[in-house]
Order: sequence, then C-alpha cells, then structure tokens
Amino acid sequence: MAPERLAFVCPRLAGEGAVGGAETLLKNLAIHAAARGFAVDFLTTCAQSHFTWENALPAGTRRMDGLDVHFFPVDERDAGEFLRIQQDIDRGRAVSASDELCWLRNGVNSAALLRHLEQNAAAYRAIVLGPYLFGLTWFTALAHPARALLVPCLHDEPFARLACMKRLFAETAGCLFNSSAERELARELFGVPDAKARLVGMGLDPFDVDPAAFARRHRLAAPYVLYSGRREPLKGTPLLCDYVQTFRERTGRDVKLVFTGSGPIDAPAALAPHVLDAGFVGETEKHEAMAGAVAFVHPSVNESFGIVLLEAFLARTTGLVRAQSRVLVGQCRAAGAGLWFRHYPDFEAQLLYLLDNPDARAALGRRGRDHVAREYAWPVIEAKFLAALADLAPQ
Repeated sequence: MAPERLAFVCPRLAGEGAVGGAETLLKNLAIHAAARGFAVDFLTTCAQSHFTWENALPAGTRRMDGLDVHFFPVDERDAGEFLRIQQDIDRGRAVSASDELCWLRNGVNSAALLRHLEQNAAAYRAIVLGPYLFGLTWFTALAHPARALLVPCLHDEPFARLACMKRLFAETAGCLFNSSAERELARELFGVPDAKARLVGMGLDPFDVDPAAFARRHRLAAPYVLYSGRREPLKGTPLLCDYVQTFRERTGRDVKLVFTGSGPIDAPAALAPHVLDAGFVGETEKHEAMAGAVAFVHPSVNESFGIVLLEAFLARTTGLVRAQSRVLVGQCRAAGAGLWFRHYPDFEAQLLYLLDNPDARAALGRRGRDHVAREYAWPVIEAKFLAALADLAPQ
C-alpha cells in the first residue's frame, strides 16, 4: 500500500539562506512526518529574504532530508501598496476589507504553488501550513479549508485583529498550536473551539557541548549574555542593547553582549566595543555559545514558541525574558529555568543575581535541561502530531 501523502506549505525553507522559528518548526515537523512513514511534499517559494521576497533560488523540485521540496516562484508584488497598508495596520488604524485583501496579495504569494495544490490537493491527507500572517498561507488555506491544518505561530499583534484572520481561523479544519498561551490567545481573539485545537509544538534533541569553547574561540575573557535570531525592533534587540549598556554604566560590571543570527545591531556607540556579532553559525557553535552564557536573553514580546529559549535550556543556560511575553514567561515557569523583567530595574536585578550566584544559576540550568528533554523529546511531539492528524484531518 502506498504511504499517505502530506503537504507542508511555508513561505520559506529553513536553511536555504532563511532563518526563523516558524520556518524551522514547519521543516522539522515535515522531516519527522516523513520519518514516520508519510510521503511528504514541502511546498515553498524561491525567496530567502522576508524583507524583499525576491526570487533567489531556482524553481523546481529537490529531494532533501527525506522530503520532496518544491520551490515555486514568488509573484510580482506592489511593495509600496503593501507597506502603505501595513503601516496603517501597525498603527492600529481601521483598514477596509479591500485593503486587507490588497495587503495579503502584495505580501508573498505564488500562483504556481496554488496551481500545484489545485491539481494535487485530493492526493494529500492534509495540508499543514503556516505561519498565519502571510498571504500565501491565507490563500492556500481558504482554497482548501477541509484539508488545511494551520500552524499559526500566533502573536498578540495588530495583524491578528484583522477581519481576514478571523475568517482564516474559522474556516480551516484545525489549528496546531505550539503552547498553551498561544492556544488561549486564539480562543480570545477568534473563539477557536477545543474541537479544532491541538497542542503539538516541536521536538528538540539533547546535546552536550563544551561551555568554554565559544569564549575560547572568540577570545572572550569576560562573562557574556547571548541573543540568537533576527535583530530587529519587533524582537526587542535595540532595547536589549540599551539595557546592557545601562547595566555596564550603572554597575561597572564588564559584561559582553553576543549575537548570533542576522540583521543590523542597533547599539549605542559606547557599547560597540563590547558587542560580538558572530553572525550565522552552525548548530554546534550556537549551542556552545548558549552553554557558555550567563543568560540567554530573549527580549521579544510577540512570540508563539521560543525555540531558541528551549535550546538554551538544553544547554543548561538560564533564560531571561520580557515579562510582557506570556509565551516566554510560560515556558520559563514550566521549566523552572528562567527569570523575567518588566523594565530596566528588573533586568539589572536579575542579571546581577545570575552573575553573583553561580550555584543557583547552575540549578536553574539543570531544571531547564531536564524539562526540555522530557517534554520536547521528538517521540512525544510525533505522537501529538499523529493524534492531531487522526482527529482533525479528513479520512
């Protein structure tokens, strides 16, 4: 008997010059579904940059990691119209239904990808797609609602309050959430019923690395805090730079700030000599950077699932997160492995505590590793995913 087929749809493929939590999540779920016996088509675009959405990769199909990965060209778009409407949305202004549709059409779309699904949708047990706020996700889900399982990666942000998003969540067959906090937000915003909601998330594999390796390689003699991911205001990285510089000035403590990932670092001039931008690094070096840090700082408010925070826990490193992010605070609470800050005085107090109490910091790290190794082992996540398919996807 031929294996059941699944389609995964994501605007970018993680690892093809693209980095992001949603992309990583969808790709890893697809790889593990293939390992469990499904025939998996991963449908994505030729884009790498989530700023320009230019076609940077060749169209066509490649066999990668047990998946048939189909790259489709991005449609031409009116970036000016997209940015005009997005600015209104960001500022909380009322947006008409026609402008919402214009915003979706001029984000990222691929008519070629939609044609593939029009011709092949009946062959797929389910179409697993996300994240929620892209035109490609919206048009795909609304074209095939009975097969669409949305992995929304939902944030509490202005885009989530658009009328078009209420329709998206109402019409899809089901939603696969990453955290209970994200699921509660979907209940508050869209009234997503329990019958259509499942908690799945993503698995992580434990690792062991030398916690001194990163500092040795980069000649770091002082303690450091680490951030990994995109550097941009929405992720809170300018705030983090300001806080670390203020911390250095007020306390006189020589603490460095290390970044891995991509994007410009908006730091005060006085902090620049104490910032290490390691850029894109391999998984081993990223984990070494985590293991050697005093804390992994995640200054973002809008998160649906802190993958890098869980990785830091696996590295036995304490998380230090924004109190305004109920998802990240929830992960810290569940693991018993993190602290949080509402404003600068909290940040200073928590960082001083971690610097001056290495035994307590080590205990937090052990609890974090144990929690993630237990709750986010891939067999646990795979079982949740298979159960969600059985409950939500048409037979």
